[in-house]
Amino acid sequence: MHPDDITARAIALYDRFTHDTHDRRAFMADLTKLAGGSAAAGALLATIAADPAAAAIVAPDDKRLKTSNVRWKMSETRLMHGYMALPANARGRQSSVMVIHENRGLNDHIRDIARRIALAGYVALAPDFLSGNGGTPGDPDAARTLIGQLDLTQAVADAVATTRWLRNNRFASGKVAALGFCWGGAMVNRLAIAAGDLLTAGVAFYGPAPDPAEALRVRAALLLHYAGLDDRVNRTARPWIDALKAAHVPVDAYDYPGVNHAFNNDTSADRYDKAAADLAWDRTLAFLKDRLS
Repeated sequence: MHPDDITARAIALYDRFTHDTHDRRAFMADLTKLAGGSAAAGALLATIAADPAAAAIVAPDDKRLKTSNVRWKMSETRLMHGYMALPANARGRQSSVMVIHENRGLNDHIRDIARRIALAGYVALAPDFLSGNGGTPGDPDAARTLIGQLDLTQAVADAVATTRWLRNNRFASGKVAALGFCWGGAMVNRLAIAAGDLLTAGVAFYGPAPDPAEALRVRAALLLHYAGLDDRVNRTARPWIDALKAAHVPVDAYDYPGVNHAFNNDTSADRYDKAAADLAWDRTLAFLKDRLS
């Protein structure tokens, strides 16, 4: 079997494990069979899974930014925790972008994304949707399990409450966008349905789409990025896009041929595609500038 075919099949196995079965023992058995041995399977996994030790694009101590861990109230008894970054030399109030994590929770890669957004001139807030579980654990498998157990209705309500908090933040102008990846991309779509006029814009990277009938409730402009090889997500995309257009929601949708789910995640060697990621990021920044200015 050609090495590229092995990698493609390994990615398909990994996506099924991380999004559907969550059965690591069965996944590793299948991967070992595909790779031809346990050592080869381990090496293959290292290239397709995200590497928590990968270097950040924007250093945590970048002097151009102010960063902090923050908390805000969901209710009188519940707090949400997150990571905030904003330009160090900002004058006045800035538009805000909520950065919504993948199904691995709030990790260093998502904090890095928040810093990239802040460097573009925004107040960036990355909430931890596992705050009620004590925060995102270091083990990504444990984080995925906890994400799968979240009450989705409550998680969406928390996203709406966070949008409202951002609109009223002392650093913020009142315009709020949401940017999400994978689980977070799906959450951007759901937030756009639930938040109404509270949300100005949303950007979803390879996020599974909701029921197209909900498009009538969307008030935010949307930018949707899809990976060409991501059949699981893409089968939900066209009905959602068509419904948004029929509802006269401003929506731009792009397909990136030949790339995998999570192509924007530069901590995953074999899934990251620099050309597609750079193009999608440039489109994202242009969209945010247009909608949040």
